[in-house]
Amino acid sequence: MMMVLMFMFLMIPLSFLSISWLMSQFCYLFLYVLIMMKSFNTFFCSISYYFGLDNFSYNLVLLGFLISSYMIVSMQYSFSMKLYTSINLILSLFLFVIFSSLNFFYMYMSFEFVLVPLVILVLGWGYQPERLMAGLYLFFYTVLVSLPLLVLILQIYKENGAMFFDYMSYSSNFFLIHFIMVFVFMVKLPMFLVHFWLPKAHVQAPVAGSMILAGLMLKIGGYGLIRVMYMYEYMYMEYSYIWYSVSLMGSLLIGMICLMQGDIKCLIAYSSVTHMGMVIMGLMTMSSWGLMGSYLLMLGHGFCSSGMFYMANMFYLRTGSRSFYINKGLLIYIPSCSMIWFIMCSFNMSCPPSINFLSEVMILSSMLGYWVNSMVFFIGISFLCACFSYYLYSYSQHGLHHNLYSFSSMNLVELLCLFMHLIPLLFYSIIIMSLI
Repeated sequence: MMMVLMFMFLMIPLSFLSISWLMSQFCYLFLYVLIMMKSFNTFFCSISYYFGLDNFSYNLVLLGFLISSYMIVSMQYSFSMKLYTSINLILSLFLFVIFSSLNFFYMYMSFEFVLVPLVILVLGWGYQPERLMAGLYLFFYTVLVSLPLLVLILQIYKENGAMFFDYMSYSSNFFLIHFIMVFVFMVKLPMFLVHFWLPKAHVQAPVAGSMILAGLMLKIGGYGLIRVMYMYEYMYMEYSYIWYSVSLMGSLLIGMICLMQGDIKCLIAYSSVTHMGMVIMGLMTMSSWGLMGSYLLMLGHGFCSSGMFYMANMFYLRTGSRSFYINKGLLIYIPSCSMIWFIMCSFNMSCPPSINFLSEVMILSSMLGYWVNSMVFFIGISFLCACFSYYLYSYSQHGLHHNLYSFSSMNLVELLCLFMHLIPLLFYSIIIMSLI
């Protein structure tokens, strides 16, 4: 693991060379192959200097390298490419430390530091002046809820003498301790009622910022919940009904809010809140199927939502607007990407045989074991997900375009990036179906 960290760290100054985007792509390709060669099923696998991989972190690390590579492709014609490449490498370095650290303090420090390059990305390459407010929302939401966690980590270290995930334990059933430990990850997911930073950050961020936010930043919250759940399972069993209830109602309400959106990026951002609410519900059931369903939904949502934001940016570059009232008749305007947009929307509404469908079946079974009446709410959430995904496709692709000009050609790089979003989705779906 240390060789991966040192390799990424030493690549940061090299990113200021004239062919920085090409070097960074080779860097991510090499790191992806390097991680793929390491098995996570062997005892003491890849453990070195408090870093290692297991079943949960392995796929998230691979997802991080892939999304970072897609970010370079999506912004290769932007200004200050050398600076952007270096920020992208720093962001990937911190994300790798989060997903591979065996020490809670290392994970917390990277959890905080990853905010700095992300805010620079939003403020430096954003679109409108409102990006300043979006950066403040993103910064203060994360910092204010994570500072109490630092005090709690130091208190646990004082009592246990270790901050490794395997050695940390806390016997108290005090709700405030559970709240501090869990709430910071709920904000990052985000959970309903603390989700206001997400639509603002998505709308004002560049396409690369939206891709990394949807693809990886939301997954940090789920990954942190999984790690904490293994350490403090008795606290989870006592207080999980609180987070379960909020997420159950929140996913239903956010599904209704999605149908009122006039901005494509806003709708995709709010749909992420709905799916992350289902992740919380699966984790709070404390069952193996709920845990696996939430984990698979995070992986599927990472590729699907990132691809949808990339396509929304393609429409924005051609029409000059993200509004549904302008982006009409794209089936005539850009017919070459209509099929890919349909597949993305289908995966977003969890149509079989997608990985999203398999994960939602697992989450549903765990919810029924937790509370039988959850079936009623789940039917409503699934129906609303299908409604706003269908609305997203039909309203943008059909109708009369405003200038009746057909622009069929797409950039080869854009098609490549879209197919690289689809291939892992299909690959994971085939693997999971063969295992089941």
